[in-house]
Amino acid sequence: MATNIILNAAIIGTGATAFMDLIALIQKHILSQQSLNYAMVGRWLGHVTQGRIVHRPISASRPIPFEGFLGWSMHYLIGVFFAFGFIILVGHNWLETPSLLPALVFGVFTVFAPFLVLQPGLGAGLFARRLPSPNVARLKSVFAHFSFGMGLWVAAICASMFFGH
Repeated sequence: MATNIILNAAIIGTGATAFMDLIALIQKHILSQQSLNYAMVGRWLGHVTQGRIVHRPISASRPIPFEGFLGWSMHYLIGVFFAFGFIILVGHNWLETPSLLPALVFGVFTVFAPFLVLQPGLGAGLFARRLPSPNVARLKSVFAHFSFGMGLWVAAICASMFFGH
């Protein structure tokens, strides 16, 4: 059972993160909205391992080798971790008949990770309060995590079609 949950989390978390990235790509091209530079996430993580957690801003900090790869890898790994937590929370039966509402609620709940950890670490402050337009940044974060929640649902439906839960 545990192996099955881990495998499902890997498939659904990767799918949900890819769905979130697809929505961000659409926003970038249709609405000209800049998305998060995951190389800066990698830079931040590289500095965290050296004991530096807060930057003002991260773009002014020393580059880390392979920061783009590190940032994108962690982005997907965190998506898998969130999917694992979601499956544990809602129960394995959700995979049999995925419903949208729990996935959306969980997706929106995950926005507290960037609000409380990533944004302060990158120099934007808690809840992006140090950015020039914090409310715009907050809305973009909520929408991104809403799309992750939708991605959980879409990925679970696709997984059940292809792998049969």
